Amino acid sequence: MLFSELQLIEPLLNALNDEGYTQPTPIQEQAIPIILQRKDLLGCAQTGTGKTAAFALPLLQLMSENAPAENDRRKIRALILTPTRELAIQIEESFKAYGRHLPLRHMVIFGGVNQHHQVNSLRRGVDILVATPGRLLDLMQQRHVSLDDIRYFVLDEADRMLDMGFVHDVKRIIARLPQRRQTLFFSATMPPEAQQLANMLLDNPLKIEVTPVSSTADTIQQSLYYVDKNNKRQLLVHLLQDEQIRTALVFARTKHGADRIARDLSKAGISAEAIHGNKSQNARQAALTNFKSRRTRILVATDIAARGIDIDELTHVINFDLPNVPETYVHRIGRTGRAGADGTAISFCDYEEKIFLKDIERLIKKNVPVIAGHPYDVPLMHSVVKPVTATVAAQPAFGGRRTSGGRGRRSFTQRM
Repeated sequence: MLFSELQLIEPLLNALNDEGYTQPTPIQEQAIPIILQRKDLLGCAQTGTGKTAAFALPLLQLMSENAPAENDRRKIRALILTPTRELAIQIEESFKAYGRHLPLRHMVIFGGVNQHHQVNSLRRGVDILVATPGRLLDLMQQRHVSLDDIRYFVLDEADRMLDMGFVHDVKRIIARLPQRRQTLFFSATMPPEAQQLANMLLDNPLKIEVTPVSSTADTIQQSLYYVDKNNKRQLLVHLLQDEQIRTALVFARTKHGADRIARDLSKAGISAEAIHGNKSQNARQAALTNFKSRRTRILVATDIAARGIDIDELTHVINFDLPNVPETYVHRIGRTGRAGADGTAISFCDYEEKIFLKDIERLIKKNVPVIAGHPYDVPLMHSVVKPVTATVAAQPAFGGRRTSGGRGRRSFTQRM
């Protein structure tokens, strides 16, 4: 099936074409028609299945049918509630990408930063608001946010929201929503508390369920480096002294971090460029072209910006920051080792990221081999299991080749 068969409007199809997408993932194929029919939806799916586009595309279409004039006062008509700052940023960037040809305004609010800029943006008016619970409640109490005009409500990663202790915040927000609305509820699992919340929110919903990707290609050689957060950039420069790393896609968690990594590599004499949501489409395309043509050796990217990257001969993926969503790890490293080719995936892990590592290893059902004894090693972080020593494993981890079978599969799932 093609996106053009899902009754999406031309501006959305053009945006998808800009991103290089033509075929929907299973959850998009199932969810988009349901949402366009204005029905409530219960989706059992994790981040990494293409879930964000599954609700962003139809919501943009529904809202465009009654889009206000450019000079009209904007009222929040769609609210997407998500548990973490990182996911909130990713979702807002998706709305920006898919809605680039539509006259709709969107923004993201989250805690941990000064609220001044967020408040100013809200005052200018917004159609679509992506938010984390704490900051949303704060701004509601200060009367900077009103939910009176909400027509579309998305509760994303409900089970994780509950695990993080947000149940009371979520219920307080729900209590302020209009009764007449369309609600989309997504959860990877459905424990009793999540089911109870779904029953409270949804009106005669349709249910869809999608199994997430959880396996890594056999042709990808994985390795892990324990390192203090402040030494990550030095370790990256150290590893890139190995000329066997012909090209590498480096993943950073934030746009600012991606820029900083690229600058540090350039200062060290390693050709590098960064791509992320703050770069123009032309700048992103130029950086990608330079990378594919080998004029740039290292491309530093955030997850959202890297969606359209398709490089057949990419030899290395480096997780400078471990993703906080385990499926994202599978999708990241799946960009190397394609079509049976060999590939290498290197990951850095600091103290704060060990919990992410645990989730990743649980998902892929294997331990990522640890490289010990490197110049920036942190021995206290090693597990009880004896890690591979650097003298034996460092060279294969950098440029070693594997001959085992298997194919590196690629799909739209891996890029959304």
